[in-house]
Amino acid sequence: MGGRKRKLKSLAETITNSNRKASKKKEKLELQTWSDLPAELLELIVSRLTLQDNIRVSVVCKRWHSAAISVRVINQSPLLMYFPRFGDLYEFYDPSRRKIYSLELPELTGSRICYTKDGWLLLYRPRSHRVFFFNPFTRKIIKVPRFELTYQIVAFSCAPTSSSCILFTLKHISPTVVAISTCRPGEREWTTVNLQNRLPFVSSIWNKLVFCNGVFYCLSLTGWLGVFNPEERSWSVLAVPPPKCPENFFAKNWWKGKFMAEHEGNILVIYTCSSENPIIFKLDQTNMVWEEMTTLDGVTLFASFLSSHARTDLPGIMRNSVYFSKVRFYGRCCISYSLDSCRYHPRKDCHDWGEQDPFKKIWIEAPQDFSTLNW
Repeated sequence: MGGRKRKLKSLAETITNSNRKASKKKEKLELQTWSDLPAELLELIVSRLTLQDNIRVSVVCKRWHSAAISVRVINQSPLLMYFPRFGDLYEFYDPSRRKIYSLELPELTGSRICYTKDGWLLLYRPRSHRVFFFNPFTRKIIKVPRFELTYQIVAFSCAPTSSSCILFTLKHISPTVVAISTCRPGEREWTTVNLQNRLPFVSSIWNKLVFCNGVFYCLSLTGWLGVFNPEERSWSVLAVPPPKCPENFFAKNWWKGKFMAEHEGNILVIYTCSSENPIIFKLDQTNMVWEEMTTLDGVTLFASFLSSHARTDLPGIMRNSVYFSKVRFYGRCCISYSLDSCRYHPRKDCHDWGEQDPFKKIWIEAPQDFSTLNW
């Protein structure tokens, strides 16, 4: 009987102690404030705010100031523009806000995308061979002379409103001869010249073009780099061996899954493989070799097939990463690769970028106040 009483007393004490702990835990939770939020959650919330609200939050306390500064967006990230299969409704995805905007753009009916730069689209109508610039944020159109684009890509140096803007395209006549065509907005026709190169160079829709340091760089299917100087009208293929990738990179469509961008005078190339992590190379223009990069030093790359962009001063969570032209989970997440964690986000299943349609999505640079437009 005495043993039973002791057990009941012990059980009662255990229940009492549990109730006290639960009560204390409840009191502690009730006393928690916004200042007790975990740092990761606080940064995620603050990253959704506008620049003005970010500044207001930063004066609340030291902890909130640190969180606001770490994710403060000084530059607007590019938007991922979707080209619809039917109709005139175009969607724009903002990866920094994880938000989708829509615009009716009947001006683009019957056209396909060629390139983007400085917030302008360069488009081509295959049926009429019409080439024109279009700014989706101002709705301004700038026409250029007709030109037949077959299996070649085209790029331009800067916004067509600038007097220094020039369009550039090339196609190979033979492995050692290319036909280069150029045109400036306001001119009546394109100028085409045939130029020779000592090293073989094959043009393709899968080539990559960027304008940097006053010249156009063109990356071929096999990784050779051609350079065209529009002022001197000179062309050459650099004697720089293609970037060295692991043997397992040379799988299906390996030659399609490449991207190229420029940043502060540097040429950056991204090689991808469906079963491996991407590899980023920078051209060492002094020693003329490709160097593998293990960090982007806070820069964010936005990779799409026809044009890619580099940005600085984006939210902390977006830095030192490559954002690809694919969105998952109904617009909640853009597929990216972080050089800090050395993995895809969300975690990779299999990303065969060579299988993507190059004309359906492209990154476009947006004005800083684009969210105030009449979406």
